[in-house]
Amino acid sequence: MKLVKKIFVIQIWIFLLQINGENASAQFPLPPNVPIWDANKVELKLYKLADDVYAMIPSTAESETALGIPQATTGGFIVGEKGVLLVETMLTKRLFDQEIKLISSVTKKPILYAVNTSDHGDHCFTNYLLPKSTLIIQNEFAKENLAKNYESIVQFMVMLFGKEQGIDATTYRPANIAIPKNSTLKIDLGKGKVVEFINTGTAQSPADLFVWEPSSKVFWGGNPFIGESPCIPWLFDGYFLEPSKNLRKMYDFLPEDAIVVPGHGRITNKQGIRYLINYIDALKLNVEDAVNKDLTLEQTIQTVKMHEFNKGYVLFDWLHFNFNVPNAYKDIKANKKK
Repeated sequence: MKLVKKIFVIQIWIFLLQINGENASAQFPLPPNVPIWDANKVELKLYKLADDVYAMIPSTAESETALGIPQATTGGFIVGEKGVLLVETMLTKRLFDQEIKLISSVTKKPILYAVNTSDHGDHCFTNYLLPKSTLIIQNEFAKENLAKNYESIVQFMVMLFGKEQGIDATTYRPANIAIPKNSTLKIDLGKGKVVEFINTGTAQSPADLFVWEPSSKVFWGGNPFIGESPCIPWLFDGYFLEPSKNLRKMYDFLPEDAIVVPGHGRITNKQGIRYLINYIDALKLNVEDAVNKDLTLEQTIQTVKMHEFNKGYVLFDWLHFNFNVPNAYKDIKANKKK
């Protein structure tokens, strides 16, 4: 069993090296439970957020998010005059089929656009099941990374979720529209639905893309805004200072009455995602203090425990000590030398 786990860790490290180059961490331990959630058991539930604006959320999210139990991917759709914009296409055909059934319960209009807020497989792997006429929207980095590393990403997701999910049966389909860093694209769906796609740069990974529908004030936060308390950010892509800046930027962008659909949690509001900002701010202050005292990384990990934010999230220790603190330390120390 120990040998299997060691091989697993090495394979993940190789994957990260392929994807992120020098940002890969040499230590990528397994999360406490694998799979983190089971795609063969997830049931998506439809929530109407405003006229012609819907979220599709795992049925367990309402009760389990606050308990600190990681949730499957969220999604949604917006119905315009001529057709539909789909947010996220999910990990497997089983989940994609649920999305199509939920959309069909509301409208028979075609899916004109589909947006992936990340290059992680649970947000984009079933693009190939969409009609050929559907235009797929991604962040520019996400499109390039998927084109170069699709098979490695598939293998990584299979390792995390298992071979019985149908993940390895997926086929790469490139995006039609790629949004450059620090850019915003607006698409008018008609019926007063102008949707904005915002690429701020790295907020968790370089592949992030936010979706904002201003008329109904609905915001899809993707992986950077993964869920409300007790969730903490997943900063395992090797970055900290840029995510800390961009998380704050997007948080400040939102009006107080915005409806927030997190990447993996129940529907919330601006106050609901404040916890993530508070965590990032506190982490930055704590690690800056450690760096100013010339502590080593190992000493910083021992010092920056932040118990006040450890409120029962199942993955807190795994994320905080293995990724969030080390990546904050790396970026802050490098920035100090400039």
